[in-house]
Amino acid sequence: MHTPHTLNIGVLAHVDAGKTSLTERLLFDGGAIDRLGSVDTGDTRTDDGEIERRRGITIRSAVAAFTSGDVQINLIDTPGHSDFVAEVERALEVLDGAVLLLSAVEGVQARTRVLLRTLRRLGLPTLVFVNKIDRTGAREEGLLDDVRRLLTPYVVPLTGVEDIGTRHARVVPRPLTAEDVASTLAEVDTDILAALVDGPAPTEDDLRSSLAARTADGSVHPLFFGCALDGQGVAELVQAMVRFVPASVPGRSGTADAPRGTVFAVRPGPGGERRAYLRLYEGQVANRQRLTFLRREADGRTTEVTGRALELTVVGCPKTPSLTAGNIAELRGVPGIRVGDRLGDVTDRVPQFAAPTLETLVRARHPAQAAPLRSALLSLADQDPLLHARPAGSGTTALLLYGEVQKEVLAATLAQDFGIEADFEPSRVRFLERPAGTGEAYEEMPWLDHTRYWATIGLRVEPGPRGSGAVFAYATELGALPRAFHQAIEDTVHATLHSGPHGRPVTDCRVTLVRSGFCAPISTAADFRGLTPIVLRSALERAGTRVYEPYHAFEAELPAAALAPVTARLAAYGAEFGETTGGRASWLLTGELPARHVREVELELPGLTHGEGVWWSRPSGDRPLRAER
Repeated sequence: MHTPHTLNIGVLAHVDAGKTSLTERLLFDGGAIDRLGSVDTGDTRTDDGEIERRRGITIRSAVAAFTSGDVQINLIDTPGHSDFVAEVERALEVLDGAVLLLSAVEGVQARTRVLLRTLRRLGLPTLVFVNKIDRTGAREEGLLDDVRRLLTPYVVPLTGVEDIGTRHARVVPRPLTAEDVASTLAEVDTDILAALVDGPAPTEDDLRSSLAARTADGSVHPLFFGCALDGQGVAELVQAMVRFVPASVPGRSGTADAPRGTVFAVRPGPGGERRAYLRLYEGQVANRQRLTFLRREADGRTTEVTGRALELTVVGCPKTPSLTAGNIAELRGVPGIRVGDRLGDVTDRVPQFAAPTLETLVRARHPAQAAPLRSALLSLADQDPLLHARPAGSGTTALLLYGEVQKEVLAATLAQDFGIEADFEPSRVRFLERPAGTGEAYEEMPWLDHTRYWATIGLRVEPGPRGSGAVFAYATELGALPRAFHQAIEDTVHATLHSGPHGRPVTDCRVTLVRSGFCAPISTAADFRGLTPIVLRSALERAGTRVYEPYHAFEAELPAAALAPVTARLAAYGAEFGETTGGRASWLLTGELPARHVREVELELPGLTHGEGVWWSRPSGDRPLRAER
């Protein structure tokens, strides 16, 4: 039996562009489902969580498959809301190509621009689908102008629309021989440029070959109009997926080759079990095979997670006994598996999104549920390491978040899945500390009258590479202390780093145990847990730490008259400006701004621009905290 090759295609869009509806239409037209689900009625295939159905938004990435000829297409439906950027990050890593969805009415949105920038940076083949051509207010030529101006000039429309903006709207093909097509391709293809300049003029076959090659390397984006609800233009989109998106070149799939892949989604199953989606790049994985996943912890350590795949279901081929390179499977039975866990050393095409910059404290509405709340949040964070939950004081739990909608979804999840009503404190921007230098401190047992701890500990603190987290290391022999004492020191070091000399979490540092000792049988693990914070705080004071605050990169589209007042306001908030382009009618202003002022700008911009300004921002790392002017 001939096995079809597989394409893993992500569907990405801003909120309400019709992404889940397009996914339903693709599955229906491909014969994978026998009836169309609806976001309004809450019966779509990919939004299968109760909260997703109730809110009408995608929260977790989901996978569903259909076939076109001898090609199996795995659709990865991703969240559209910016609060769930981490979910999109995970999906991008496993894609062969993407469909970026626009609304013919709303046009290019700030979120759309963020997504295409990321897709182009990764070099992912990306098709553009303009949805909702039947809606009042839908546009064709005006929208294409906006796409070229605001999104990318490198689009090639392959379909057009008759009677756009009416219920009679109909998709029609566009000729590939048009002059604007050749001009667009000439900007990214030297052969087409030479043909236009020196002749003979490129033929239609030349243009088709160039379009295929430049789409495959992510330089150019074929564009299609359509309507997900009635299927207009969807067949042309599927044909383009098969034609323009090359399947990834997998490694060998022989049983002798070690499997290499990544877990990009984990969804809860009945009885608390986890369903993990694994994309395989090399080798193969059989049902009930024992697997070892590598995990990078938040503090920079690499740990192993070992288990047996008690149940393995290949997406689109449920009766296939093993997962082969290029395909995706749902795994069950590996305890503790998390998003981001890897088989082998997977370093391909990992997108770099900034960490969340907001922090909130959560407490149970009913005091009797304080302990269950903490357990539930730590359980959710264990499934989703980007949630970053840790115990805080007074029965609260600290959470890192991307936005307020994420907070609302967490509250609904706690109520629905755990029966816990929780209150979230107002979010605040999260600052960090990093060591400014190297510091060392120690305490020894003969001089412990003031500490009353039967332990000797010496710690050295030094700066680590950006993004390394907090790393604990040993300069002493591991056998010099009982294992329980070693563990007590290491655990307490990580706990103490949650609050540095300035009261902020300390990161990107290396803490090394340089001296140790104990007195048998008097010393206990409690002695080491009690003394470690004293020594570590002293070492941090000697090293010195500096506070860093998160920044956002921003773009603001402004009417010409608003450029001066908006620029002045941003400057007062400490913005640093980048490129400014524009003319008589409008200006595009770029730069970076302290994250703590982003919300204020968002609230003030409509008044400063008479409602005509458009604002977009995203986390862009951090910088040393400066004194306010």
